Amino acid sequence: MNGTIVVAIITVVGTIVAAAITSYLTKAKDREAEWRAVKLTHYKRFMTALSAIVGPTPTPEERITFADAANDIFLVGSPAVLVALRAYLDETSDSNSGKVVDCHDQLLTALIFAIREDLGRKPNRPNEPFEFRMWSGKPRA
Repeated sequence: MNGTIVVAIITVVGTIVAAAITSYLTKAKDREAEWRAVKLTHYKRFMTALSAIVGPTPTPEERITFADAANDIFLVGSPAVLVALRAYLDETSDSNSGKVVDCHDQLLTALIFAIREDLGRKPNRPNEPFEFRMWSGKPRA
């Protein structure tokens, strides 16, 4: 076979392979971005619902919204988020009579850092010790 033909065949095959790889990687990146957007939507809904139940007397509707948002996280969260969410929910459940504020804040911090990591947030943690706390905008009764 002529050397020119061999070079032409290699060039054509290389071009097709490069295009296929590029297309595959682009689609994979697009799918990952879409999945991250879906997760972000669920995580934002969860944080909004969590914010609504902060305080002494959340309404039954607020509690249902929170439960729904937390349950939705079980569908989309990474394993680290699932473990942190479960620990947080167990600590804050009505059936837990031995609730401790410091434990709540530690578990909330672990949950939020797990969510941030799941979303690919870099850097994920501050350089100094830090704990998240929820703040209520509700007026006191």
